[in-house]
Amino acid sequence: MFISSLEINHIKGIAQSALPYRRSVPTWLKIASEEVKDHIMKLGKKGLTPSQIEDLYYLIKKAVAIRKHLERSRKDKDGKFRLILVESRIHRLARYYKKKNVLAANWKYESSTASALVA
Repeated sequence: MFISSLEINHIKGIAQSALPYRRSVPTWLKIASEEVKDHIMKLGKKGLTPSQIEDLYYLIKKAVAIRKHLERSRKDKDGKFRLILVESRIHRLARYYKKKNVLAANWKYESSTASALVA
């Protein structure tokens, strides 16, 4: 069966990233972009990093929100499935960060103490 290139686009979808409406700096911002970059570079050279790993933090925050939702609506099967997916992503990311020595080797994600981590 022959499929034209036009039909392939419709089969595969047209997902793409959205560009911002304006590429100019907001008027309320008093700092130039170069100053921000220099400040970040200066902090990086001193060895300072964010206190928490950002992607892991937001995954834990999402898991806490889903768990809170499941307390209210226990029959939500899809929510339970999504919680399993998010928590497996947390475990996978934690394993990666432990391997890279970013996280302590004895750090472990526990759903009972997760809300305290994101509070």
